[in-house]
Amino acid sequence: MNFLAHIYLSFDDAEIAMGNFFADHIRGNRFTHLPIKVQKGILLHREIDTFTDAHPIAKQSSKRLHKNYSHYSRVVVDIFYDHFLAKNWEHYSSVPLKEYVVQFYELLEVNFEILPLKTQRMLPYMVAENWLFNYSNLDGITSVLGGMNRRTRYKSKMNLAVNDLQEHYSEFETEFTAFFEELITFSRQKFELLCAD
Repeated sequence: MNFLAHIYLSFDDAEIAMGNFFADHIRGNRFTHLPIKVQKGILLHREIDTFTDAHPIAKQSSKRLHKNYSHYSRVVVDIFYDHFLAKNWEHYSSVPLKEYVVQFYELLEVNFEILPLKTQRMLPYMVAENWLFNYSNLDGITSVLGGMNRRTRYKSKMNLAVNDLQEHYSEFETEFTAFFEELITFSRQKFELLCAD
């Protein structure tokens, strides 16, 4: 899953959400200096990724893209799924998406000193371009995929994936909806176990 889903699957716990958000910027176990709940957010992120990678619905979405994007297809699916979460946000949260993401950006800025260096460097761009909110529209997804393609030195051709999204829009949305219900249940169980320690 991509950024918005990881934040959402922290169940309104600010410290868990930070760790869950920036976990990909942490290598191995180099996080023991962070507050305990932030550490638990990192562990939750990894559980979510393991569940997602092994899930047959996520694999089905990825398979549809594999011919064009090879091993990048899973990354593309993560972005597509964040699009459907953002687009259908009112189904999942009573807090409007615009308000939700502003609160999260503020949380990161207040805790800037504990963010990994890579996250610190990314944050100004993320806020200026409002990535989390703009996942909700195709222009935003096009921009995100273009940025990912640049970071792979134009090898991934992920900038073209919005065409696949439009061509198979209903299939991807149906897969996301079914998968995400299961992921919410799984993530809540892991969240409760981690927070019980």
